[in-house]
Amino acid sequence: MSSRLIVVSNRVAAPDPGNRHTAGGLAVAVKAAMRNRTGVWFGWSGKINDDPAEEPLVQRCNKVDYAVIDLSEADFQEYYNGLANRVLWPILHYRGDLQEYSRADQTGYMRVNRLFAEKLSELIRDDDVIWVHDYHLMPLARELRARGHGNPIGFFLHIPCAPPDIVQTLPHHEDIFGALTYYDLVGFQTERDRDNFAHYLTPMGATLGRNPMTISVDGRQTRLGAFPVGIETAAFARLSRFSMHSRCVEDVRESLQGRKLVIGVDRLDYSKGILHRINAFDRFLDEHPEWRSKVVFLQITPRSRSDIKEYIAIEDEVTAMVGKINGRYGEADWTPLRYINRPYSRTVLAGLYRLADVALVTPLRDGMNLVAKEFVAAQDRADPGVLVLSEFAGASAELDRALIVNPHESEAVAAALRQALEMPLEERQRRHDPMMDHLLEYDIDHWAEEFLSALGETRHRSGLLESLRGLFAVSLGG
Repeated sequence: MSSRLIVVSNRVAAPDPGNRHTAGGLAVAVKAAMRNRTGVWFGWSGKINDDPAEEPLVQRCNKVDYAVIDLSEADFQEYYNGLANRVLWPILHYRGDLQEYSRADQTGYMRVNRLFAEKLSELIRDDDVIWVHDYHLMPLARELRARGHGNPIGFFLHIPCAPPDIVQTLPHHEDIFGALTYYDLVGFQTERDRDNFAHYLTPMGATLGRNPMTISVDGRQTRLGAFPVGIETAAFARLSRFSMHSRCVEDVRESLQGRKLVIGVDRLDYSKGILHRINAFDRFLDEHPEWRSKVVFLQITPRSRSDIKEYIAIEDEVTAMVGKINGRYGEADWTPLRYINRPYSRTVLAGLYRLADVALVTPLRDGMNLVAKEFVAAQDRADPGVLVLSEFAGASAELDRALIVNPHESEAVAAALRQALEMPLEERQRRHDPMMDHLLEYDIDHWAEEFLSALGETRHRSGLLESLRGLFAVSLGG
């Protein structure tokens, strides 16, 4: 692609040699899109500054300009903590009952989207391709169009898209969700998410076309598509092999003393189903006493959004439940459940995935869930572990050889855990190999290329239609 690619996201993962934290899924995806391209990654610096600089701060690395702006305290509270995380996040995760809406927060959300558009406008060239990411920036294309930018603009939603009746619980929802029709292409993780959005638009006067799915609203045509995010499969598999020799992974292996390892890795969030999962493990130990002292459940759960009361409440509940289980079943030489509240590096996680016999990936609702894919990629094909996966994770549509469970049914999750722990080698291989082959083919580079190719086709088709209309009008006039 000869044009520059401008990626816009809430946060920018600018190069920082001193940063040892694990890169999030969005950051990994964006870096794959920018690989071997010239472009700009624009977004918030992560800093609060009530007297921000007029111009974005730009840092260049490998033909990419990382351009960031600061936000004021009011911007941060209303746009980010407010509407994005207290309203849009719960709504899109099917929990409209948890939203804490205020007009001030929606005003702040719109204000920051206008700020992004204003600062980004200074950097845009006529032939740039623009790719906007996630729920923080839904109205951005409308703001850019209002400033005269006719560039191809795509949007990708990394989290789920709830059905219309839940989306419509947001007051003035059309100002945010309806603004997605100003994009040329809107991408979702799954066909279910795509169809939910199409159904949302239908009562608003949108006309729906198929193959590919397109919507027309007030003369604007937008293509909708499902583009499941992948991972760096081959690279992660290599990393997992290397990581088995790291000091941390070796220490964990020694501490197990031959016991089976079950692993869960999630950010502390109500959508991840951590309480349900721990309850299922409790049920497993209660119903299968023969497994006591033979298995260890390692739950790694870095804190997030710790200033939001719902997250504080979840942490208190999880901590209490962990203590209860360890107190009930634990022995002097065996702690059934190890609960860790800090992040580990990508290297260590890769080794722990490979070491584990079972992964419990059981969110109540998730756009994709890359932990599931990374666990599969990390396994030794000769002796793979077993993935227990929620049917409500987007990854379940691809990783269909996993043990698929309803995370709300603790009995079923407990039964799946027992099945996974007792599964013979031949069946484990039979389940793992097709999933690994799929992840190798549909990796993160395939995802980026597929989306950008579809965005290019959308603009080409739109330009062709406009040219045909022009020619038709000339022939009528002649």
